Amino acid sequence: MANSDSGDSVTDRLVRVLETFTPTRTVQTTAEIGRRADLPSSSAHRIVGELVEAGLLERDEERRIRIGMRLWELATRSSHALRLRQAALPFMERVQARVREHTQLAILEQDEALFLERLSAPESGSNVTRVAGRLPLHASSSGLVLLAYADQTLQARVLEQRLTRLTPSTIVDRTALRRKLAEIRTLGHAIAPGYIEEVSTGVAVPLHDETGLVVAALSVVLPRETPTEPPLAELYRAARDIERALGRRR
Repeated sequence: MANSDSGDSVTDRLVRVLETFTPTRTVQTTAEIGRRADLPSSSAHRIVGELVEAGLLERDEERRIRIGMRLWELATRSSHALRLRQAALPFMERVQARVREHTQLAILEQDEALFLERLSAPESGSNVTRVAGRLPLHASSSGLVLLAYADQTLQARVLEQRLTRLTPSTIVDRTALRRKLAEIRTLGHAIAPGYIEEVSTGVAVPLHDETGLVVAALSVVLPRETPTEPPLAELYRAARDIERALGRRR
């Protein structure tokens, strides 16, 4: 792809434009997109215009920009994440109906836990997770499961980074994190009391594909003092059913 005067490629600029949209920032002006994507005004207007013409972005009546349905359509074709979500959803609904707390599905994406689905009851406790939102691997129960079963190169890369403390309970010591990851591999689950929010405990188990590779984490978020054993049993049961739906034979 051709480079701009600043040296970045067309692809780089397109990705930066799309990345300005977040779960909480769904509508923007072209000027706001250009500023957040660090693009000159002329480039922002041209790129946004081309994306609107292609249907990847849309303009509303007030000429604000949002993600277009065409982008959603292309993203979901033959999507591994969509197949995983579809296989998991019936069993996630069962967990949520029995536990009555937030039930979540996450995958590893660019060294973070990316959440594909979250089911919640009106009376569910506090939870910062959003669908299509991300959480750090070292701080969330889902992230810890994904990190524990990731390859050693990724683990080393995460451990080399500065680990952000989200609460006083978040593990930020590298030696302690290594111990936690080893514990997760031994037990087959992660329990993270107060790691993301002091009032909550995350509980997560791994999901394996037909080859035995861990491809996702299934989790619940409980009020801090809630016993974890009954929800954990529901998660294990759901994980077995989801893995069978994905074609795994034990």
